[in-house]
Amino acid sequence: MSDLIIRARGLTRRHTAPRRTLFGRPTVTTALDDVDLEVREGSSLGIIGESGSGKTTLARLLLALDVPTAGTVEFGGRGVDARASARSLHWLRRESGIVFQDPYASLDPRMSVGRIVGEPLWALDIAGDRRARVREVLEQVGLEAAMADRFPHEFSGGQRQRIAIARAIAHRPRVLVGDEPLSALDVTVRAQILRLLVDLRASTGMTLLLVSHDLGVVQHLSDQVVVMKDARIVERGDTRAVLQHPSSPYTRALLAAVPTLP
Repeated sequence: MSDLIIRARGLTRRHTAPRRTLFGRPTVTTALDDVDLEVREGSSLGIIGESGSGKTTLARLLLALDVPTAGTVEFGGRGVDARASARSLHWLRRESGIVFQDPYASLDPRMSVGRIVGEPLWALDIAGDRRARVREVLEQVGLEAAMADRFPHEFSGGQRQRIAIARAIAHRPRVLVGDEPLSALDVTVRAQILRLLVDLRASTGMTLLLVSHDLGVVQHLSDQVVVMKDARIVERGDTRAVLQHPSSPYTRALLAAVPTLP
């Protein structure tokens, strides 16, 4: 728990929109502004904030899915160059996995489940019996190995998200990133996937980064939390301490906005 797996310094991302008139100035939007972040190996970090606060941009920059305007990222003590070729970033892809928000959009409907889950193994040239690993990881996420021959349209939303998680962990990454992985699911299915993520973290020891606007999910899954507003981190610390005794006015407002039953 003492070793850093991710370190970001001065991470900034700006987007420039084209000029609308001949003599007008281009519009610059800041999606992330001078963010520092450290993630310890084996920990679970929740990144919370309202829509547009910079949560997803931060996660994408940490995984070199986008190129920062300024700043640096280190993964396992190694510098990450998001401008490098896809092959040059294979080492980072082997170390990380990601689960996206929409289980319907994140799976190729033309591919069988076995091909979807095994895709990282072939793409990253992971050694070993790949088909056996696909069967193993399907069972690990609560599906049957025989389902490898079926296609995404034959599954429910919760099952599709289990398939997406299986794909993300098939190559045994050190870090799993979830970008709103539960928000597109109904309440019962969310509880099942939540338990699955808890069990996976306990059994594999992987580091978990969870991007979410759901404070209940973050409280359940995360040891540490960072709160984002307007492209910056406004508060960070132990999850229980931050959510029970927030120091930032924005965090207090965020907690006050959570609906409660009388």
